[in-house]
Amino acid sequence: MIISLVGYMGSGKSHISKILSDKLNFKLIDLDKEISKRNKMTIPEIFDKKGEIYFRKLERETLEEILASEKNTILSLGGGTPVYYNNMEIINHNSKSVFLRASVATLTERLSKQKEKRPLIANITDENLAEFIAKHLFERNDFYNKAQISIITDNRTPEDIVNEITEKLYL
Repeated sequence: MIISLVGYMGSGKSHISKILSDKLNFKLIDLDKEISKRNKMTIPEIFDKKGEIYFRKLERETLEEILASEKNTILSLGGGTPVYYNNMEIINHNSKSVFLRASVATLTERLSKQKEKRPLIANITDENLAEFIAKHLFERNDFYNKAQISIITDNRTPEDIVNEITEKLYL
């Protein structure tokens, strides 16, 4: 079984995927890290040197390859992965998809502390961050909502979230 975690940046995909993979003794693959490793460039470098369209093609190829070849894996996806091509259909067809849902307030609080690590929001002022997140989330929620399972993460411990995921997947 492959369990794919989807959600907006700051929703906890990386953190939850680590705990979930430890609990289930599943392999952990972070899609962005895998793309970086294969291309020997960071994601921002790929965007800068090759452009977003090139990155989205790499992302799609890597996603398809992982979904076709891996077993007993937790796959942590980039926030934009479900939005491009028909990625969400492929994710749902080849894995159990889990949407980590966080409110705009929660995301703003988390992301305001990580702006320098997040190229998409690095140049957005703190005053405008909540509005940016709300608008972006509105555009992406249709894709995230196609996930087979949705977990609300606001004001919850990572362990509580992981327990709900395993309960809903009957693991």
